[in-house]
Amino acid sequence: MTMPKLRSASFSVLLALALCAPMLAADKDLSKTPQVKAHEAQLKALKAGDYEGYRKTVTKAALEDIDKEIKESGMDTKKTMEFLKEMAPEEIKYTGLKVDGKKATLQATAKSFDQVTYGTIELEEEDGKWKVGEQGWNSKKE
Repeated sequence: MTMPKLRSASFSVLLALALCAPMLAADKDLSKTPQVKAHEAQLKALKAGDYEGYRKTVTKAALEDIDKEIKESGMDTKKTMEFLKEMAPEEIKYTGLKVDGKKATLQATAKSFDQVTYGTIELEEEDGKWKVGEQGWNSKKE
């Protein structure tokens, strides 16, 4: 093979790989990522009603908001956990992940009150561990 043909073939292979990379990334098993594991740890603590375990899965900023909401609502931690458990979506499927340094965004679909819902879950790495910050679930895909 001549040098120009070899370069052309090499370029074609690189182009094909570049075009396929997003598709390969979309097929990645997100359940093995530390970000999904952090979110699943939060869901596990929530389902168990483990308030202290739940607090360990939340960013410092989100924790301040939670403490403020508990104080303002007058609910105790047990009632807070029951409320959060009731509101939590079910049958979550993680559909995307974007990591930018110590911040990450998970995209997911789930069921909430028998309706399909779309979620965006913000995470941050704090003290070497991924923790859940804000999350939003909507009936419309954003």
